[in-house]
Amino acid sequence: MKYLNRRVILATAAFAAMGLGSAFAQTPIVVGGKNFTEQQIMAEMTTQLLNAKGFKADKRAGMGSAVLRQAQENGQVDVYWEYTGTSLITYNKIADKLSPEETYKRVKDLDAQKGLVWLNPSRANNTYALVMNRDTAEKNGIVSISDLAGKVSGGDKLTFASNAEFAERPDGLKPLEETYKFNFGRANVKRMDSGLTYSALKERQVDVALAFATDGRIPAFNFVVLKDDKNFFPAYALTPVVRKQALDASPKLAELLNGLSAKLDDDTMAKLNASVDVDKKSIEEVSANFLKSNGLI
Repeated sequence: MKYLNRRVILATAAFAAMGLGSAFAQTPIVVGGKNFTEQQIMAEMTTQLLNAKGFKADKRAGMGSAVLRQAQENGQVDVYWEYTGTSLITYNKIADKLSPEETYKRVKDLDAQKGLVWLNPSRANNTYALVMNRDTAEKNGIVSISDLAGKVSGGDKLTFASNAEFAERPDGLKPLEETYKFNFGRANVKRMDSGLTYSALKERQVDVALAFATDGRIPAFNFVVLKDDKNFFPAYALTPVVRKQALDASPKLAELLNGLSAKLDDDTMAKLNASVDVDKKSIEEVSANFLKSNGLI
């Protein structure tokens, strides 16, 4: 955790050095985003939507979760799309097991004290998932994470592809292993960029991979999602979060972003993600087509 905090401090300092500044300005609206496909799509869609509605939006995508959150708390990012479970566990350190509705209400209340406004949650729940090639899972009789834990604890040397963030998070690999009482072992955890976990599994370089539940490559590559039979992961409802100061200055932001949020669910996000990751369309094209086809611009 000390290492993670040190990285946050260094990265935030670097972010500030990029010239974003800390002084609040009503315009442009600074739109943030994390460093994986779904977040890049949401940052681009938000930017296009705001620009089309008379705002001047300045996109700053591609950041790590902790860096992005810190940037918003510091006033360097006005809006980005966050996940309820991430705020609950990672930012607010809440370990209680809560329903999706309780999770949203808790983070909405807690983050309000920090000047952050959670708008309406979408129906897209991008929870973490552990996935395997379907034939491998069936051959080994693995349906759930408990089944996987039993195999590993029984001596099977299964390799796991994870991004660096999941390996460090309080809702990540270590507490997952503690809950299910198994341990991949350091040598069997292969750290890589988020997008590479899917190709590493597809090409049989690893046995299990970390995935995002709404990623279009799960159905496209015929992966099977292991059942989280101990309900380790909370709900991760994709939700627009705006700095209160920015929202007070531009109240119309709520109407626009809630309108976009209402159009999103699991299937929609999976198709959007697949359009980029599988069909190799540009993020700009996918975003524009979605906004136009849904009458948002």
